[in-house]
Formats: sequence, structure tokens, C-alpha cells
Amino acid sequence: MRRTSLILMACIGLACLVQACAPSTPEPPMSDKIVIYQVFTRLFGSDKNVNQPNGDKAVNGCGTMADFTGKALGEIRALGATHIWYTGVIEHATQTDYTAFGISRDHPAIVKGKAGSAYAIKDYYDIDPDLATSVPARMKEFENLVARTHRAGLKVIIDFVPNHVARTYASDACPDGVSDLGAGDDTTQAFSPQNNFYYYPGQAFTADFDLYAGEAEPYCEQPARATGNDVFSPHARRDDWYETVKLNYGVDYAGGRTTHFDPVPSTWHKMLDILLFWASKGIDGFRCDMAEMVPSEFWGWAIPQVKAANPGIVFIAEIYGPDAYRRYIHEGRFDYLYDKVGLYDTLRAVTVGYANAESITRCWQAVDDIRPHMLSFLENHDEQRIASDFFAGDGERGRAPMLVAATISTGPVMLYFGQELGERAMDAEGFSGRDGRTTIFDYWTVDAVSRWRNKGKFDGRRLTPKETELRAFYSTLLNMCNSEAAVSEGDFYDLMYVNPVSPRFNPHRHYAYLRRKGSEVILFVANFDDSDADIEVCIPEHVFELYSLQPAADVEARELLTGSTVATSFTPERPTAVAVPAHSGVALKFAL
Repeated sequence: MRRTSLILMACIGLACLVQACAPSTPEPPMSDKIVIYQVFTRLFGSDKNVNQPNGDKAVNGCGTMADFTGKALGEIRALGATHIWYTGVIEHATQTDYTAFGISRDHPAIVKGKAGSAYAIKDYYDIDPDLATSVPARMKEFENLVARTHRAGLKVIIDFVPNHVARTYASDACPDGVSDLGAGDDTTQAFSPQNNFYYYPGQAFTADFDLYAGEAEPYCEQPARATGNDVFSPHARRDDWYETVKLNYGVDYAGGRTTHFDPVPSTWHKMLDILLFWASKGIDGFRCDMAEMVPSEFWGWAIPQVKAANPGIVFIAEIYGPDAYRRYIHEGRFDYLYDKVGLYDTLRAVTVGYANAESITRCWQAVDDIRPHMLSFLENHDEQRIASDFFAGDGERGRAPMLVAATISTGPVMLYFGQELGERAMDAEGFSGRDGRTTIFDYWTVDAVSRWRNKGKFDGRRLTPKETELRAFYSTLLNMCNSEAAVSEGDFYDLMYVNPVSPRFNPHRHYAYLRRKGSEVILFVANFDDSDADIEVCIPEHVFELYSLQPAADVEARELLTGSTVATSFTPERPTAVAVPAHSGVALKFAL
């Protein structure tokens, strides 16, 4: 019975391998592995450290684009990043008063937090004034930031938020000849393909929360418009995206989700203009918020036009529906998609002990034909920090899952600023609350990031030894992504099918795979267990046949994470022995 099971497992593994080695279509646009450093822009340089819950900008302070000095960007590049995603640079609704600069004031009832959500866009053609040292010069400061980032050897990604805008959206910075969103809408029609919003004629906007919010007059919207999280009602609840209104791409949701794409809807043209505007600023990519809430037909129409004018620019989709993945790649023409409900959810579950390590195999199998297009991560602005009490409680426990996330494929990998320091995000900042996330709504100082920056010196003097060591691990790992061709462009071979439960291998807590380019092979072993482990990994004969490799009974391998040399074997006759620390991993490089 055991022999039959092993033969069956081998057949399954071989079938998966053959599929894994086949190229996906279409190919991603870049050969280097993309390593994205996401940073919430207004928090990066915030050093005031007052951290008063619900404190305004004057009390808690705010970072600016100027905080991304050449030194800061050099440190991020040295970490191994190839791209930096400046989150929240486009002007959004806020409770901070900028009327002195000709910017209209937002009603606090429909702004989340004192700073406001970066995803409630108020003017698609402007930079958020919070980020400027001189508010009137904010666009020029952004252009300088792009140039400075490029000089540091990094590429620039910004958000594109296509599904919704702030309820108070009104562009005062749009170029001459550009028609604003909502201009020309027939507000007597609940739905029209050429309207930019969905309306409720004769009905005012209502909510289950206070629409006064301390003001003399309540927030008024007449007629009401649909809310951003597909709430097709004049009423919004406290847990809705009530600060936003849904954009109309020609889908009649009330009429059975019928589509009206011919002639091309007004919103399509206006959003293409916005994409082309920002691309003209020299940026290198867009991270597209909630991309699947916008029809794939729009993306397939817009993205090729942007790429034709801006060769090399990349589009990343925040997407959560696996059934839509291939449509948004092949029809929508996205370069990369979030691997959230697959790899992220699985790695998180394995890390905290809710799932077995062998379940990681099913993640790559489910997206094998599009794996180079999948972007992996363990943290971002929407997710809880690894070190928070809501996730793993300690940044050290992120080593094993991050090793897998960074090296399991040639697709991009992303980390969130402070992740490399074990930032815990256990503050109750204000609107955000104590939820294990770094706030996107409040003015705040991020403790670990502030101490790492040390007033722009980046000298490490305010970091603890544990934080310094963790950052060194991330630096080694992320730089490996492009220094090792086996990781950036090589083949992948999952070893779990030939490594069932044994005294020296536990597939519930251990995960093993190979990456290979030419005669260079790297054996990755991740240990999700609480204890150090002396692990033995079986390497099947098929590996040597497939890649024309010579077995080595006695060989010295270089452990890439520590730089040490390990005496072991790489042969089908006997397992490869390796010592793997708890909650960490090894990367043994063989030249065969």
C-alpha cells in the first residue's frame, strides 16, 4: 500500500513539474525579478512621536516626499528592492484644512480619520498636499521625487484607484480641455452608459452614522450616488466604504449587470486620460486598486494604449477572485496579480499552525500556467503585520514564509516598509484602531521605521540587535532574488511528493523545493516549526535526468543566507542533510 502511494505521488509530482516548466502565456515584460518596497508615503518620514490618538497634523506631524532623500532611497535599494511603491501620493479627502491654498474643504462626516484614506481620491490630477514641503509646488516636488528615485536605481510605482472616488471629488488641477468626472452627467437617470456615477434621483444620501460630525450643517448629497463597495442604495452603513462613490464603467447593476460598452463609456476615456497623465510623469508602473471591481474589458482597452505610449510600464492588479485571474491577464492585459487568496493566505495559515506546509504545493499548482504573473507578499497596507498579536506575534516568525514567498517563482515579491524590522503595529492610532495594521487613515509615527531612519542618518544606532539581524536577513534574501539566476529566471521543482513523513522530514512543518538555472541548483528548505531541525531531503532521480545533472555523493554547498559552507550530498541514493533553524530556512547552492 505504501509503495503504491509513493508511485502515485511521484506521478502526480512529475505531472505538476512538467506543467511548471512550461512557459506561461503571455510572458511578463521583464526578465529581472521585481522586488517591490511598498511605503505609505506620509508615514515614512513622520518623526514627531507624539502619537495622540485621532491627533491632527499639527499635533502628530506628517512625513513628506522630501524625506525620501538620496540616502533613504539608497538604503531601500541596498535592501534589494528594484521598485518602490509610493502609496497615497494622489490627492485624497482629508480633515486637514487646505483652503488657504485653494483646495476645497472636505466634510468630516465622510472622511475616515484625521488624515483621510488615500483611496478616497479627491483630485486624480494632483498630489496630496500633506506630502509637500511647499503646497503650491507639490507637483514639482513629486517630479523631483521620481527623478531622485530613478537616480537611486529604483523604479516608481503609484496607485491608480479606478473603482471609486471621494464623495467630494472635484478636480481643480486637471489639464485644460479635460472634462471632470461627473461633468455632463444626467442626474435624472439612475443609470446611463455615459454617466460617470450611479444616481438615485429624488433621494438624498443617508447613513447609519452622524452626518454632522461636529459641523453646523450635515453632509448633503442630492441626488445620492452609489457607494464605492458596490452598495447600490442611497444609504450607507458605518462598515461600508461610505467615504467613496462608485464609478460607472457602463455596467447596469440594477438592470441585471448588463454591459453597455459601445459606444465607449465616458468614464473609460476619462480614466485613460488620467493614466496617460501620470505615465507622462516618468513613473514605471501602476498598482491598480480593486481592479476586479472594474470590467476587464476596460483594462483590455486602456492598458495597451498606455503601454504603446510608455513602453515598459507595468500594471499590477489588486484582485481576490481566482476565477477572474486569467481573464484579467489575458483579456485585461495585466502584468501581475496579487497572490493573496492563494499563497498569502496559505503561508499565513502555515506560519500560525492552522495549515500544513505541504498545502503550499497546491498554491502553485492552482496558478501554474500564470505563476510568473503572480505577486507574492506577507504584508501590505491592508493586511496585519506579521509581528502583530493578530498574526504571528514576532517578526522572526516571518523568516520561513518570506523565504518561500520570495523564491518560489520568478514573479514579483513585495514587502511593506517596516516589515524588515519586525514592526508590530499594535497602536490604537485613531480611526484605524488597534488592529495590527499600520494606519492608512491617521497621522502617526511608525516606531520601528522612525528609529531605523534616525532623523535621516540611517545609521542603525536606534535599532535593537534583533531588528538589525532581521533586517540583514531580509537584505540577504531580497538581494538573492536577482543575484542568483536560479531564482530570478530559473526552473522550479517541488520536492514534497518524494518527501513523506519520516524521522527527518515533517511535511506538516517543512517545505522543500529546488530552483535551477544551468548547472546551478539551489535547494530551499523552510522550517515553520518552533524547534531547530536536522532535516534530510530526498532528491529524486528525475531531477538529474531532467536537468542533465551529475550526482555528488560528497559535495560542499554554499548556504546563501549565512554565507557558510555545508558538507553534504546531492544524489538520489541518499538524502541531502541540512540543519534548519526554527521559523527560518536555508538556501543551499550546488554547482553540479
